[in-house]
Parts: sequence; C-alpha cells; structure tokens
Amino acid sequence: MRPMNGYQRIASALRGEAPDRVPVLLHNFMMAAREAGLTMREYRESPQRIAAAFVQAVETYGYDGVLVDVDTATLGGALGAPVLLPEDEPALCHGARLASLEDVDTLEPPDVARDARVQVWVEAVSLLVRHFGREVLVRGNCDQAPFSLASLLRGAADWMMDVSDPDNRERAARLLDHCAEAVLQMVRLMADAGAHVVSCGDSPAGLVSPRLFRELALPWQQRVVDEAHRLGLPFVLHVCGRTDRILDDMIASGADALELDHGTDARLAAGKLRDRATFVGNLDPSGVLALGTPELVERKTRELLEVFAGNPRFVLNAGCALPATTPPENLRAMLHAARG
Repeated sequence: MRPMNGYQRIASALRGEAPDRVPVLLHNFMMAAREAGLTMREYRESPQRIAAAFVQAVETYGYDGVLVDVDTATLGGALGAPVLLPEDEPALCHGARLASLEDVDTLEPPDVARDARVQVWVEAVSLLVRHFGREVLVRGNCDQAPFSLASLLRGAADWMMDVSDPDNRERAARLLDHCAEAVLQMVRLMADAGAHVVSCGDSPAGLVSPRLFRELALPWQQRVVDEAHRLGLPFVLHVCGRTDRILDDMIASGADALELDHGTDARLAAGKLRDRATFVGNLDPSGVLALGTPELVERKTRELLEVFAGNPRFVLNAGCALPATTPPENLRAMLHAARG
C-alpha cells in the first residue's frame, strides 16, 4: 500500500477502507494552547493564535488530524446563556437563559454568525484548512448538539426535570427546534470555512434513559447529521461517559463516526459499530494520558489497538479532551504504539 498522509488516513477510516496505518486524531486543544504559551483567554480570542497552536502541535507530534475545539459554551453564549470566561480555563455556561420552559416562546430566532466568539472559531478552521490543505485533516467541531444546547439554555438540572415530565414534551420540542437551528447554522459556517469533517458533542443526552434519548436527542441529532451529509461532510457524534446502552441509538443517528469516552466498553462498541460507523477514541484522557506513565500509555494503547485489529473503522484518540497538563512523553508513547 502506498503511504498516505494524515487526511487520507482518517478519511479512509471514515469510509471503512483500510488506511496504511492506524490514524490518530487528537482532542488536544487545551494542551496545544499550553504548549504554545497561551492562556485559554488568549487562545479563544484569536483565530490566528488558535491556528498557530494547532500547527505547532502537528509539527511537534506528527499526528493525522486536528479537532478544532474552543469550549462547550460558545453556542450557548450566542443564544443568550450566561458565560464565564476564566483566564486559563475553557469558557463555561453558568446559569440559565430560560427561567422556565414556558419562556421558550420568548426566544428570538438564532443567528449565530453574528456572534464574535463563533466568528473566531470558524475563522480558525478556515486558517487551518488553508495551511494544511488536504495533508492534515481538519475537523471543525460545532460545539453542542441540540439536546446539550437546550440543557445550557435551561440549566442542566432544570432541563433534566423538564424532560422527565411527559406534559413538557411539546415545549421541550420547541426548545430543541430552536437549538437545532443554531447548530445547523454552525454546521453551515464550518462547511463554508472548508472543514473536512464536522462534529458535535451531546454528553448530557447520555445521562437520560435510552427511551428519552430516542425521543428527545436522537431525532435532532439525525437532523444535524442529515445537514452535514447534504453539505458533503462526514459527521462525528461525541458523547462522554458510559454509552453502552445507547450505542445502537447513536448509530441510528447516521453519524459516520462515534467518538466515545473510556467509560464505554470498547469491545462491545467494536462489535456494534463494525460496518456501520467508525469508532473514534477511547483512551482515558486523565487517568492514563495525563496522569499515567509512558509505559502505561503504551500498554493501554496497544490493548485498544488489539480490540480493533483488522477493523478499518478505527481512529485513535483520547475519549475526551486532553488536559492541558498532559506530559508530552505520554502523547509520544501513544503515537509510538499506534505506529507499531
């Protein structure tokens, strides 16, 4: 087989075609910012600094694809949720936009392209696509999927209470429609920026029962995936935590790949995803990659590679974002194991 570049390697795995070696896509935005000498404030305020941090990381480690992430609060902030902006931590939503689910009818139609922080994120993707071309894959993360975005607007605890009451289904659906429109706008912006792949996170949806997942998360995930496919882009769905009970439902979203956390049984996922979707993950970002030794990282990486031996639908990554303090030698141990 002729040697592939990073873009070709990951694209092959997303199509279910065997790459020349295991592709590596890193969720390392906090680590990349730290190694570039940036605080998270400096990183999130400048598309040029975001792009430079990822370019430096790729040049340092030689991995195949970048996941352009900023935080989990950008779309929430664009829709009016209160946002905290710490100096050296990712932004986060703090408090709710809606005091009651009844307030959903007071929301103005979303227009996320006007938001300054959305513009920074999208421009960073555009800069990276121009820099890497089709040598390194650029995954434009589109922040939160509709269920998770609704959780930010309503407040996590109140949203979970709301969705547990069948009498709230109609209003909950209206809020999900509102959030879906914002996510669809973000997907289109990422497509216009030239992203090779788009993705969303929907981790709060993994906390409800499988029945509620099917009723209140899956249909809106499918809407987002369909839009990505209409635009000609593969879609990656990320859910943290243990997703064993909802793997079939996540596959039903139509996503080309599922990015799964270390809490998910990799062998179970490998069996369910085979010939249906690509597995992305799922090394423990904290307990192994950030806090383990290089020997532990290499052993855990090889154990995961063994699970997916002979399976082309596999992309190696941490199960979630790497902490900023991840030792470089641990990342190199992971990459060394992947390259055999």
